[in-house]
Amino acid sequence: MSSKGWVHDVIGACVAAGVQEYVVCAGARNLALVVALAEHAETAEAGEVSLFSHFEERAAGFFALGRTMQTGAPCAVVTTSGTAVAELLPAVIEAHYQRRPLLVISADRPQHYRGTGAPQAIEQVDLFGDYVESCEDFCWQDELTVLQGWSGAAPWQLNLCLDDFGVLQQDGMTDELKCSKVRPGDIGECEANIDMLPALGCIKEGWKGMVVMLGGLEPGDREEVWHFLKQLGVPVLADSTSGLREMLGSLALVDGDRILKQKPPANILRIGEIPTGRFWRDLENLPEVNVVSISRTGFAGLARKSELITGDISRCIRALGEISHLGDTMDYLKANASKQGRISELLESLPESEPGMVRTLSVMATMGSSLYLGNSLPIREWNDFAQREVPYESVRANRGANGIDGQIASWLGASAGEQDAWGVFGDLTAIYDLAAPALMSQVECRGRMLVVINNGGGKIFERLPIMKQVEDRVSQLITNSHEYTFESLATMWNMHYAKVEGMEGFDFEPQDKTTLVEVIPDDRQTAMFWEKFAQI
Repeated sequence: MSSKGWVHDVIGACVAAGVQEYVVCAGARNLALVVALAEHAETAEAGEVSLFSHFEERAAGFFALGRTMQTGAPCAVVTTSGTAVAELLPAVIEAHYQRRPLLVISADRPQHYRGTGAPQAIEQVDLFGDYVESCEDFCWQDELTVLQGWSGAAPWQLNLCLDDFGVLQQDGMTDELKCSKVRPGDIGECEANIDMLPALGCIKEGWKGMVVMLGGLEPGDREEVWHFLKQLGVPVLADSTSGLREMLGSLALVDGDRILKQKPPANILRIGEIPTGRFWRDLENLPEVNVVSISRTGFAGLARKSELITGDISRCIRALGEISHLGDTMDYLKANASKQGRISELLESLPESEPGMVRTLSVMATMGSSLYLGNSLPIREWNDFAQREVPYESVRANRGANGIDGQIASWLGASAGEQDAWGVFGDLTAIYDLAAPALMSQVECRGRMLVVINNGGGKIFERLPIMKQVEDRVSQLITNSHEYTFESLATMWNMHYAKVEGMEGFDFEPQDKTTLVEVIPDDRQTAMFWEKFAQI
């Protein structure tokens, strides 16, 4: 059976079991489910399959619960992977105590990702504990026994393992391919036990063909890592949250994801948290690339074989002692120099495109005391297109599970007591966290800048190659296009409001109270940017 057929059969089994209403939440992992649902809705008898959509899982879950209250029949809520599933817990608890047939259909990453800390790969099985009658966990090799034994009088979870395009798990992946790990206790006084750490040893001996991928770093680790990278002398693909992206000079890769994908290096050394860049995910399908990670969190971030050293990053770096300057991957930097100039010219020629506006915001934000980057497009576009000349005092983000939930609240907590703190978020992220500004009165901050990039929906999904193959109905269910604006939100929470629709709109200045800056990119320039960027 094909993967598409398997997903189609899962939905067919749910419909046959009496589940006729589905509330679809935004995401990429659940795309195959949405396609299958749309197909069933088109071919079913009138009223047999009804679809609703919402971008915020908590509300979607309670809406589905409300449908069960009115109809007495099951209603399903369909989510992508990660914290999106966890947002359903309040509705599931309520359904449990009301004895309502709420069905959770949660898309999940393939089973071999579990325990790795890979992006949006949380432990979804049995997440709801005693509040669901059962949790069925399926991948495409499993025999379908969907909803068998469901009483229809309590919540139920159906967890489906799907690949990057919402299809199905790959064959042939086993536990033995998971990373080998060196735990904190194994490091001990690592200066004295360097020979016991093969992963560190291979670096010390002079790994050839090396590129460094730099994820989030704690402030106390940045100086040590910076000196190490300068000494090593290899190309670096650095996340903004590393705090070093603007300090690496000629070693920093611009458009590094595409450069590395075109010509994968022999070895990757990852330092810090799991990188944001697309090439990190590409490594899942590049087993010939050796990967060594040095991380304080203890997560490999990959579901394939790699080496992981968990512990204090600064101490691990010091344990390496004197490092030979490698410099045998400089061809990446030659390609990099050419791209850097062309990308800068493109940003200057289309300043009102979304990347162009991100570039302007990045210059203005250098005046702030701290920077928080929201998930989805903002952090990715900041990594790719923000200015690289002036370092930021502090850069933060929620990159553990990569969810868009709770972003504004996290920023308010992280910047409490600071002056001129900047937070940059997408529109769906801001709508997701509408109540968070109620906290502002408790965490005073002069000159706080709450930036919302309003591009009219989840535009990150439009950039998925698979979206070119789906119908408009499916696209709308995923992207959640809208015409909302944010001035009323500023009024509600007593914020100063600034609207940026062109370059002249960037003349706003910090106020005593929080300023909500709504940035509206030009759709035409944005489309032109991505078309021309693809040709660089």
